Amino acid sequence: MLTDYVAMDLETTGLNPRMEKIIEIGAVRVRNGVVEDTFCTYVNPAKAIPERITELTGITNEDVANAPYIEEVLPQFLEFLGEDYLLGHNIIFDYSFVKKAAVNQKLSFERNGIDTLRIARRFLTNLESRNLGFLCKHYEIPLEEAHRAYHDAHAAHLLYQRLGEEFYEKEEATFRPKPLVYSVKKEVLMTPRQKTYILDLAQKYHMEIENGQIILPPVLVEKLGDRLDIEHMTKNEASRLIDCVLSRMKNSR
Repeated sequence: MLTDYVAMDLETTGLNPRMEKIIEIGAVRVRNGVVEDTFCTYVNPAKAIPERITELTGITNEDVANAPYIEEVLPQFLEFLGEDYLLGHNIIFDYSFVKKAAVNQKLSFERNGIDTLRIARRFLTNLESRNLGFLCKHYEIPLEEAHRAYHDAHAAHLLYQRLGEEFYEKEEATFRPKPLVYSVKKEVLMTPRQKTYILDLAQKYHMEIENGQIILPPVLVEKLGDRLDIEHMTKNEASRLIDCVLSRMKNSR
């Protein structure tokens, strides 16, 4: 069983890596089965954190307001990861968000990983759940703050060791790292023409701009959140905002 790897976890604004953003990264570097170093940071997602995510994680818009953007965080995180194998609970979820961020910065990010969720599903078929919190209770693994990146990463590391103690000799192949595969295209920032149009729409429909962010009216909040960062808006996000403003704001007048 592996004793050297990096266990990682992310908190995000939602589940779809093509549309949502990272708000927290946590990781532990493990050597000889022992945590050697840690990485933990908030990330400014350049958009509002949905209320349901705040309820789940406890992370608020105020927490990330002054945090670095992913463009600054990612190179530091990749340096921390080095060439290690990755480990996580449903690791492909976390990998997909980091892969998207890397592609956007024209950086390579191809890794092999170990998924403790996959291992649990293979051997713990009789349990009513295989989510991380439930498994930590099942194995009496301490989890101080569920749905916080560092604590979930550390818990996944301990879970891997506990599963290995129980099942590794029965089926070694299940515990070996496998290629992580996720395809994503590079996003680009919105065009100057889009930016001008959005600023015109903001003025027309009396949307305030505060600290570089457009404060969206209630009619748009459910679909887009309550604010969007102008300078970090992608071309697709800008198109979506324009379409929503034109359709919903006109209908609400």
